[in-house]
Order: sequence, then structure tokens, then C-alpha cells
Amino acid sequence: MTQTIAPRFRTLVLLLLAAACALLAGAGPASAHAALTGSDPQQGAVVDRAPAQVSLTFSESVSVDDDSLRVLDPKGKRVDEGSPSGTGGTSYSVKLHAGLPDGTYTVTYQVVSADSHPVAGAYTFSVGAPSDTTVSASPQAAGGGFVGGLYGVGRYVSYAGFAVLVGGAAFVLACWPRGSGVRVVQRVVVSGWLALTAATLLLLLLRGSYTGSGKLGDVFDLNLLGEVLQTKTGAALVSRLLLLAAAALFVAVLFGAYDKREDEEKRDLTFGLAVGGTVVAAGLAATWAMSEHASVGLQAGLAMPADVVHLIAVATWLGGLTALLAALYRGPADTPVPADAVHRFSRLAFGSVIALVVTGTYQSWRQLGSWTAFTDTRYGQLLLLKIALVAVLVGIAYLSRRWTAQLAQATAAGVVRQREKGERQGKQEKRDKGERAPVGASAARKNGKAASSGNGTGSGSGKASGTDAKAGGAKGAASRSGSGSGSAKKSGASNGSGSSQRAAQLARQRAAVDAARQKRQRDADPNRFGLRRSVLAEAGVAVVLLAVTTVLTQTEPGRTEEEAKATGASSSATAPAPTTGAVTLDMPFDTGSQNGRGVVRVELDPARTGANDLHLYVERPDGTAFDIPEVKVALTQKAKDIGPLPVAPDHITTGHWSASGVQIPIAGDWEVAVTVRTSDIDQVTVSKNAQIG
Repeated sequence: MTQTIAPRFRTLVLLLLAAACALLAGAGPASAHAALTGSDPQQGAVVDRAPAQVSLTFSESVSVDDDSLRVLDPKGKRVDEGSPSGTGGTSYSVKLHAGLPDGTYTVTYQVVSADSHPVAGAYTFSVGAPSDTTVSASPQAAGGGFVGGLYGVGRYVSYAGFAVLVGGAAFVLACWPRGSGVRVVQRVVVSGWLALTAATLLLLLLRGSYTGSGKLGDVFDLNLLGEVLQTKTGAALVSRLLLLAAAALFVAVLFGAYDKREDEEKRDLTFGLAVGGTVVAAGLAATWAMSEHASVGLQAGLAMPADVVHLIAVATWLGGLTALLAALYRGPADTPVPADAVHRFSRLAFGSVIALVVTGTYQSWRQLGSWTAFTDTRYGQLLLLKIALVAVLVGIAYLSRRWTAQLAQATAAGVVRQREKGERQGKQEKRDKGERAPVGASAARKNGKAASSGNGTGSGSGKASGTDAKAGGAKGAASRSGSGSGSAKKSGASNGSGSSQRAAQLARQRAAVDAARQKRQRDADPNRFGLRRSVLAEAGVAVVLLAVTTVLTQTEPGRTEEEAKATGASSSATAPAPTTGAVTLDMPFDTGSQNGRGVVRVELDPARTGANDLHLYVERPDGTAFDIPEVKVALTQKAKDIGPLPVAPDHITTGHWSASGVQIPIAGDWEVAVTVRTSDIDQVTVSKNAQIG
């Protein structure tokens, strides 16, 4: 049975880790946690004169450097000057060169939000009128690329290492003190410490490139590392390393002095280790709470302690589960996990789940703000997935509790049977001793009588002869022993080393056979086998849950995303409120040639400022679609002297042309002109006005 379970265990763990890595890989660059809520000039606006500066406003505090805000002219040349200046941490502006010519300008920004995540974006505005050439408004790759992927893996490993370190130590102290001497449990906790330490160092080195250029070569830039150390996130990572040094001392005592103490002495040391371990664990959790989501936004003073409790509860549950799983599958046969230890962990995990529900509910309300954010934002969708995984995990944990109860009952019944067997054996031994006592007494009495009769009737010569016989026997024995001693020494010298090696080898073989037999007997227990399977299933779901949690911490909170959408919607229009539907314009045309008559229909969706989709259909007077050699569209707003803005639609199918991303800079009354050419020399331009909101 053991030979079949172990490969399945390894295969399942590898599959779950692969799924977690795939989930992390699909996360992409870190989403913006501080959203752009305002700008001057606004996105897509057309201003009469060139502004003296460009200003940006974010939903929360951000940090900038000298190259965070850039303004490019239509040819891609920078027209900003000086470093960005800010007010209050949420608004920053950069000055522009004087006398900028007309055309479309591109604003790009890359900043770091107060919750440690990079934020990047871009938009355009025009001076005088939009130009024919513009710079691509794609944002910089903040938090993406190979460095971003490494940073995401480092975050996942740090969370996993924290959970294994804290949860494994809690499992030993609170549930199974004798587990401090089990090698596999020691390896689990030490592996958690090593993973968290290595991931923290990796994050510290990657931080500068992650929030900046995204180049792998900048990882070893000492100047960039010095700048990182001056940030809130850098200070949190350094503090985590210092606390890990204290955690190393805690682990050394737990698996050193604590393991060597007797049970009574362990009770006294347990209290000190529990207090010290709780302080270190809370400090490690605070390095996340003080530098990420909980440190900014609504009720930060309450959110940070709640986040610390949430992280410790997750670690106690999932890390303890990892230690229990390792002990059940890889623990020595002579030191199995007792049923009472599993029962104590079940109660500890139940308390952790209660803490998770309370703190998780508060965090969900704080980060979402509305029920619609569950489905309308990516953060809410990931949170729903996390809640579903926690529900599955709790369901599997319920099955584990049932197996634990059955294992405890079976163990108690086994103890009772063992006690009854011992009592029966004791009674049997007493009966056997009672039956042998009379026989021995009668024999002693007979020997005593024979001895007394012999001494009374024997003569002195008999005594002397007896003495001589004893003396002769002694001499013979001495001569035989003398002759055999030399041969005994020689044989002992030649066979001593070989016999000792064979004895040691036989002892090892017997020990291995006994251990295998004990392990088979242990694994044959159906209750323990069922518990192992349920705990393995819990650990599998926990791996995916931890991956979802890692992605969730890199996603823009739903409350921030909805506020940004609301602010953007209210500030995007400069005149009337935006319309919600498409505008359809039917324009008859006649080029004067044969088959030169028809109707051209233009559909503009959603017919408001920003990007629009344009569809154009050409039909004969009877309604059938037909193709023409060429069709062109131009948009003009005469009131603001904007345009004509040319649009070159692509031919899709018979009588159908389309263009996407048609930019309309401002709202108002726009003239839509369509030029239709039906032959080499026959063409006509027809137009209609449309209200674009």
C-alpha cells in the first residue's frame, strides 16, 4: 500500500504546483492599485492654446521619480522639462516647453502606489487640432515581463514559506510536542524558514527593476538598491530579514533544547516559546500589512491589525496542515502521529477558520464597497474564487475531523484491548508461578534429607577422597583450559572483526524489517489511511488557494476600480452627457454614372468622446448590398474648427466597411462626410450632422 501511495502523493503535489504556477503566470503585470482619477488637460481634449504644464491626480498617494511623467509630441520627442512636483502625494504636475505647436501629444506615467504596486498608463490630448501622426499611447510595462514574473513567484514563495514556518511551529507546540524530535517535521519548518528568507532577498533585489525599467540587468544595480531601501516596501523587506534572524533562534531552540527536555520541563519551556513565537509571527505578518493593501485606504488603523490576524490564521491552518501531511506520509513508523495530536490540530484549525471568516468579511467590505463589485471587477471575481476554495477546504476539513474522531475511537479501543491483554498475561504468570512453587519446595526438602544422612554415616577417609577428587578435577580442568586458551585467542583474533560486522549488518536488517512491518501495520489502519487522503486533498486545495491569494494581492481593489470608473465617466465629457447608443446616418448618393445611385449607411458606436467603432454599408435603391471601388469618411466640427479627421475603413464583405478605434476628441455637433467613388472618374461626397456626446 505504501508503494502505491507515495508515487500518487508526489504526482499530485507536482500537478498542484504546476497549476499554481500556471495561475501565477496568467496573472500578468500587476494591476494598478492607485487609479488615475483626473488630468489637466483631460484625456482626448482639444485645447486652443498649449498648456504650461500637465497635471495628474490619483485615487491614493503615489511616489514618483524624475522620469515618472513624460509628455511626447507627435514625433515622439519629449517636451516636458524638470522633475514632477506634487501636492499631498495624490497630485503631480510636470512643466512643458513654451510655444508648443498644434498637434496631438501623448502623456505617459509610471508611479508606485502607496500599497507598493507599480502603476502605469498613457493618454493623449491635442493642441489646436488633432494631428495626422501621433505616438502610440501604450503604457509602460510596469510590473510585467520576466522581472515581473520572477517578482510574482517570489511573492508566492514568501507567502508559502511564512505559512509553513509559522504553522509548522504552531503544530509542534500546540498539538504534538513530541514531534519536535521527528526529522520530517523539522525539515518542514526549516524549509519554510529557508524559503521565506530566500524569497525576501529575491524581492529586495528585484524591487527596483520591478517598479522601474523592468530590465533584468538592473537587479544588481547598487544605486537602485539604495533607493529601494529608502522606500516603505524596502524598509518592510529589511525588517522581515531581521525578524527572520530571530525566527532562526526560535527554530534552533524548538528543535534543540526543547526536544531534549523531559515532558514536565517541556511544559515550562512551551509557554516561553509560544509567547516568543507569537511575537515573531506577528512581526513577520506586519511587514505585509504595513506595506500593502491594509496600509492605505479606508480605516487603515483597523485594517492593519485585522490583516495581521488574517495572515497568522492562514499560516496556522495551512502550515500546520503541511506539517501534519508530512508526518502522516513521511514520519517514522515507530513515532506515528497520535490521534489526540490530530484532534488538537482539528480544534486549532477550526479556530483559525473562524478568525479567517471574521477578518476576511471585513477585508471584503473594505476592498469592494458594494455587492456589484463582486461581479463587475476582477478583484471581486478573484475574491469569489477564493471564497469558493475556502468553502471546499472547510468541507474537506470536516471529513478530516470525522476520520480523526474514528481514529481516536479506534486508538482508545486499542488501548483498552492492550490493557486487558496485559492484565490477562499477568494473571497467567501468577498462576504459573503458583503451580511451580510446591514442586521446588519438595525437591529442596528431599535434597536436605539426603545430605544429612550422608554426613552422618560417612567416615573421614570418605571426606579425604572427596577432597582429593576435587583437587584432581581442578588440575585437569586447569590443564585443559591452559591447552585451549592459546587456540581460543588465535581464533578470536581472526573471527572477532568479521563476526561483529555480520552482527551489525544483521541488526540493521532486522531494524529495517521491523520498521517496514510497523509501517505496513500503521498504513493498514483504514482510519489512518482515510485521514491521510483527506489531509492530502486539503493540502492540494490549499496550494491553489495560496496562488489565488497571491494574485489577489496584486489586483486593484474593487472599490478603487469602481471609483476610478465613476470619476473617469464624469470627467471625460466636456459638454453634454454621453449618449448610450449608436448613431445611424442614412445618406442617399448619385454619382451620375450607370449604377451610380444608392444609399450609404454610417453607424457610429457608442457615439461619444474617445474610441468609437464605425461601420459603413453601401446598398442599391432596392436594398441589395454592392461593392464600389472606394469609400472614405471624414469627421469635422466646424464650431471648434476641428477637422476634417480622416477615417479609412477596411473592406469586410460585400457592401460592408469597418474601422475601430475612431477617436472623437470632444463632444458636440459633428459633420460626418462620406466620399463615394463608383468608377475611375465618378464620385460624390454626401454628409450629415450627428450629435456626439
